[in-house]
Amino acid sequence: MIDTEEEKHEPKAEPELRSRVDPRLLEILVCPVTRAELTYDPARQELISRAARLAYPIRDGVPIMLPEEARKLDD
Repeated sequence: MIDTEEEKHEPKAEPELRSRVDPRLLEILVCPVTRAELTYDPARQELISRAARLAYPIRDGVPIMLPEEARKLDD
């Protein structure tokens, strides 16, 4: 298939960019278990609560803030 000039210069959307969380939302979210601050891990698409030792997943740009959905952190 032959690419047109337009297609060659059109930037491809990276999966990580499509899943990005609104920074204003990250500023107000806290861990539902401890009420502690969360850290954003863009590589894993998770919000990390060091206090609760949990990582909350982000799916399609939406943080899933349910403790039963969180991954337990190992040290």
